Amino acid sequence: MPPITRSCAVHRSSLAFLAKVPAAIGAAALSLAACAPAGEAARSRTVSPAAHLTMAHERSRVGTYVSSNWGFSTSSYWIEGPTGLIVIDTQFLPSATLEMVTWAEAATGKKVELAIVLHANPDKFNGTELLQRRGVKVVTSAQVLALIPEVHAKRMRSFYDRYKPDYPATAAKPSSFGDRDVDLTAGGVTVRAHVLGAGCSEAHVVVEYDGELFAGDLIANDAHSWLEIGKTDAWLERIAEMKRMKPKVVHPGRGPSGTAGLLDAEEKYLRTVIDAVAAERPSMPIPAGALDRVKAKIVAAYPEDDFDVFLDIGLPAEWERQARGAQK
Repeated sequence: MPPITRSCAVHRSSLAFLAKVPAAIGAAALSLAACAPAGEAARSRTVSPAAHLTMAHERSRVGTYVSSNWGFSTSSYWIEGPTGLIVIDTQFLPSATLEMVTWAEAATGKKVELAIVLHANPDKFNGTELLQRRGVKVVTSAQVLALIPEVHAKRMRSFYDRYKPDYPATAAKPSSFGDRDVDLTAGGVTVRAHVLGAGCSEAHVVVEYDGELFAGDLIANDAHSWLEIGKTDAWLERIAEMKRMKPKVVHPGRGPSGTAGLLDAEEKYLRTVIDAVAAERPSMPIPAGALDRVKAKIVAAYPEDDFDVFLDIGLPAEWERQARGAQK
């Protein structure tokens, strides 16, 4: 009989969701010996009774951690190699970083060896120092690294008092892997890090592994997108680049992972935003009530998406981009 292969995903969500966790999981730690990757000896593994655990007969060695809503339901991922784990994105709150690492290591019986920051926003880089203190090498591109100090200072003004002491006072300092695409190896597994330009941030990294693409906040699923810098035109170029990678699975910064159809869905979302703003014939200054009308159209088009507050930050930037273009 061939060895069983598997995919494990661990999620932290609202208390209402956690109430659905089977009582058997809450009553005792769950043994995951049957969850060993193909070709590897089974070993005793445990996860927190607070975790929602999904196991499936799939080849993927990718696990998912989702923070609480307090941490913006941010997704981090781990890739399990023969000897260790690679983590994608380090979480918004250090407490979530610690929980993510604890759960991932308990679920796999292996240590995190490498973490990759996909872009310069605190939900991607705030857990860097905690991981480094645990001996984890944290890396990103030279372009993303250069953006972190300014972004950290800006976000400190918005978030520090609200979240302290569970918010880093100093800017994250991951190592740079350089300014171009590179293969990264840890835990006996190799991934490809692609260096991309502006999208929801001024610079991005996306990671490929065995037909799976980790896109960060370039892709959102069941959540509104972060439009703060108003570069939806460049963002569409990033989606085209990711499509050319021909992924079978796409892992977003928020929301469930899915097929390559998530790339089409994000493109449609961005074009919906662009068209809704364009319908107002944008000019500066922004007329009273205009952004409320635009937001209402987008929310009506995506009524199930979380975090519509992101639109309050992003729509003025998209309006300004189009208004500038109209003046040329």
